[in-house]
This record gives sequence, structure tokens and C-alpha cells, in this order.
Amino acid sequence: MITIFRTQDLERAGRRAGVALAVAATIAVLSPTASSAFSAEAQQMCSGDAFRLCSAEIPNIPRITACMVKNRSQLSSGCRVVLDRDLAAQRRAAAE
Repeated sequence: MITIFRTQDLERAGRRAGVALAVAATIAVLSPTASSAFSAEAQQMCSGDAFRLCSAEIPNIPRITACMVKNRSQLSSGCRVVLDRDLAAQRRAAAE
């Protein structure tokens, strides 16, 4: 029983560490310091979508961004609006 209990604790700790890493990666993806900067509003509106649609890409920021764009039709409406707005602003800034 003791061995099973310890194994369960290790599995639980591993899951918690994985979730913490995923949250940190998503925040990094949607933070203003990332190479593909997104607003705080996008971070708030899109974190769930990033986990749901692009968790396999975490922690690769460019791949998560590409995944979100690729899966645009499956994004929640709030995320889609802010993502479109932020990407348009980035394109305008890059064109200047």
C-alpha cells in the first residue's frame, strides 16, 4: 500500500507540474514581451483556447501562435476578436 500511495503522489505532483508549466507557457505566449506580443486582454480571453487547441505546442511560442491562427474558426468569439485585433496591430507596426 505504501508503494502505491507514493506512486499516486508522484503522479499527482507530475500532473501539477505539467499544469503549472502549461500555464506559464501560455502566459509567456500571450505576454507583451513575447516575440508575438499580445495584449493582456488577449491573454485573458485566449488562455483557455490555447490550452484546448494548442497544448501540444507548449512551450514553443511561435508554434502556439501559428496554432491559434490555424484554429481561428474554433476559437471562442472573445478570443477571436482580440486575436484578430492584436495580429492586425502587429502587422501595421511591422509595415511601418
